[in-house]
Amino acid sequence: MRDLIDEVGRDAVRYFFLMRRIDSHLVFDVDLAKSQSEDNPVYYVQYAHARICSVLREWNGDAATLAEADLSRLGTPHEVQLAAKLAEFPEVLARAAEENAPHLVTHYLHDDVAARLHTYYNAERFLVEDEAMKRARLALVAATRQVLANGLAVLGVSAPERM
Repeated sequence: MRDLIDEVGRDAVRYFFLMRRIDSHLVFDVDLAKSQSEDNPVYYVQYAHARICSVLREWNGDAATLAEADLSRLGTPHEVQLAAKLAEFPEVLARAAEENAPHLVTHYLHDDVAARLHTYYNAERFLVEDEAMKRARLALVAATRQVLANGLAVLGVSAPERM
């Protein structure tokens, strides 16, 4: 185990083991765990977090003020779907804890949150001229960052701000 951690990193090992149901067979793909691509699930989730941190750094505003953003400005399918998935986080955590099934959290973070964030990031600009729209979009991505950070923390995996 130590050799594997030394080769691919603690986060990758932990995440890859937690991705599988306890009763399922695990084939650990070392090359995939070492890759820095969207095919690597832990990299994909961590990169979503780092990407949001980069947007917030570029904005250079006070994140506390985003709590007052007018979220009614959000209405694209990407925004609605992402917001709906974020709202499921407490339920996903509760179910994972109740069933002793951490793979539910890894799948949620990867498939429901990170995937939607990356799609949203590629479809829309966040730092737009319209101040109300910018604040609403930044509030949504800041909430996404928080869910990713909390979910990774529950799994014992780091949430880097830069990658």
